Amino acid sequence: MVVEVGYAQAWDLEARVPWRPISVGEARERDTAGLPYVVVYWAAGREAPLEVRLVSWRDHYVGLWVYDAQGRRTYDLDMRLLDDPARLLRRYTVGFSYTGPEMAESDEACPRITVELFPDGRGRRTEEPQGKGGGSYVTVPRVRDDERWTDRPAFGEWPLLSAQVHGLTEPPVFEITEAADGSSGLAPTTCWRPPRPAQPGPIAELFRPGARVTDGYHPEMTVVEPRRIRPLRVPSGLLGVSGPDSDDGSGPHITVPVPPGEYVLEEARARHTYHCEWEGSQVTRTDTMAVRVLVSDIPAATWEMALRPDDDSRLLRENEIFGFDTDGATGCFADAGAWEPLLALFEKGLIQGDPDLDPDVYEDINDSMYLLRTRDQASGGELAAFATTGDGTYPVWVGRSQAGEVVGVVVLVEGMPELLPESGASAVA
Repeated sequence: MVVEVGYAQAWDLEARVPWRPISVGEARERDTAGLPYVVVYWAAGREAPLEVRLVSWRDHYVGLWVYDAQGRRTYDLDMRLLDDPARLLRRYTVGFSYTGPEMAESDEACPRITVELFPDGRGRRTEEPQGKGGGSYVTVPRVRDDERWTDRPAFGEWPLLSAQVHGLTEPPVFEITEAADGSSGLAPTTCWRPPRPAQPGPIAELFRPGARVTDGYHPEMTVVEPRRIRPLRVPSGLLGVSGPDSDDGSGPHITVPVPPGEYVLEEARARHTYHCEWEGSQVTRTDTMAVRVLVSDIPAATWEMALRPDDDSRLLRENEIFGFDTDGATGCFADAGAWEPLLALFEKGLIQGDPDLDPDVYEDINDSMYLLRTRDQASGGELAAFATTGDGTYPVWVGRSQAGEVVGVVVLVEGMPELLPESGASAVA
């Protein structure tokens, strides 16, 4: 069977056509430079491609989408290039089992099986026989090492990985097509781009009174003056950020080096008005969006996601995060140098409800997302616990100055709000 092979800068997901076709030579140059490009495999007489391979070495990523005759993706493979340049991790796969030709690709009722694999041997297999929302079965996948990893072929030597899916019994004969480029301007928003981890968003604006944001539920919220509580003491020079209720005995989940000292604790807050069905009228309330350790008054030039020692950002998929875990909707900032005694006081006070704790080492905080403070008398280090809006994993954002110094550490207690245009400003400006 003859399979036509074409190269392009991108693939339009909606139109199912390549965007800005390129020559083999240009594709090879992009491959060497690590720039994104796609490879499309077609069969004569078939409108939909057999498969599309998406490559971006600078993002440590190779993707594969397999299409059926109706133009629906039946298989999605996400591979990652890590430390060994000769092999790829099969990071994520999902197979779709459409119940009939009329079922759309985007139908959430489509049955699917998802497998996630990690380089350390961990993994998870999720079977959803009724699709999203229809219940799932989660197990540990049993995969061999050669199933977890695949060899990285040289440019132009990739096999048709979906040959068996399409019923090809003989090796295909590849013919390169040099399609003319009829596209111009910027790529459509429907085009594929390499997956990106979660981005920080407008963190600084959450602490700027007057800024207008939306959390997706309330169309407009106005940032008010941050609430401040007494400074946190970090004499060790190592700030810990963690879920104090999910301690695994290895210290705080995240640590950030800072100069030894005392740092202001703040809450970013926004005011909004909504119609309350219970009261039958308009109600104005102020909600906390984020908590912060303010290390310096110097504005942050950049924001980065803090990582644990074993976290590898090359494994993150679109909008995925690393952070601290909590099973009790609680996080904390703490002096990592005094973590164990501070955590013991937290457990005695909040978990065990010990009424005899010395007020010099344990203090409840009222009318704030910050719940309590504990203090290690030996070192002077402190822990301040704060409430989140639920269980799960919360990213920790570290702001740095132009010189690279830490100026602030922020945790959003819910999702990242979206910044709205300044009042009176045009949405186009």
